[in-house]
Amino acid sequence: MRVPLELVEERRRRLASLIQQRGYVPVGELCREFGISEATARRDLAALAREQKITRTFGGALVDFNLKFPSFQQRQAENAAGKDTMARAARGLLGPGHRVFFDAGTTIFRIAEHLRDHPVRPLTIVTYSLPVAEVLAGVDAFNVHLLGGQLLQRQSVLLGEMTRHALALWKFDLAFLGARALNAEGLWNTPPEVVQLQREIVERTERPIFCIDASKIGTQGPHFFFRWSPRFELLTDAAPARLAKAGLKVPAARLLRASPQARPASR
Repeated sequence: MRVPLELVEERRRRLASLIQQRGYVPVGELCREFGISEATARRDLAALAREQKITRTFGGALVDFNLKFPSFQQRQAENAAGKDTMARAARGLLGPGHRVFFDAGTTIFRIAEHLRDHPVRPLTIVTYSLPVAEVLAGVDAFNVHLLGGQLLQRQSVLLGEMTRHALALWKFDLAFLGARALNAEGLWNTPPEVVQLQREIVERTERPIFCIDASKIGTQGPHFFFRWSPRFELLTDAAPARLAKAGLKVPAARLLRASPQARPASR
């Protein structure tokens, strides 16, 4: 039975609205939300992509990243309490003389803010995030290096070939890394330029620590970039039950649980 054209158009309007709201939606989730088959969902996405309302990705669709992705300021308010808890825990992982890479994102920025207020001296800090560099540059005991590149405004980061060339000069004791999502398949992020840079950072770091709050556990993002590796460490405020429900099996030695009662250690 052929579905009337007006019903198809209405479904596609609702589908585009959902993607606009969430930024990214996997095909399977669209099928569940609208009660349609995978083939129908893919036809709808192809039609919306032709109209330039969305961008197709492997396994889903997203709106134009740099225009529709929430701004840095908007994202700071998301799970603020969890980020504070994780920031206190992250500070306790640092020791004098460490070389540390700071990723972009609001969780990492909160770690930087907490470290500014409770410094570990001395530290060498490398980042491609403008907000992180700005907040840490005022601490005398920190030697801060900002990798150059092209500005991606809504992320407030510098990316491109210049960034990658500058990164190649460094090795790190620790890296505080972010992601848009973590599930049983692995880690997800946006945009692809950030994903590529993160892969290179991991290769240059002794202890890659992914800082992912509870709201991102068990979810999925536009770009898959790593299966979970035994050498990765997870810093999270998520309860063990949430990790288990998401199908995550992180060894206890690699799981850094951020407790709300945690307080910065004295140094």
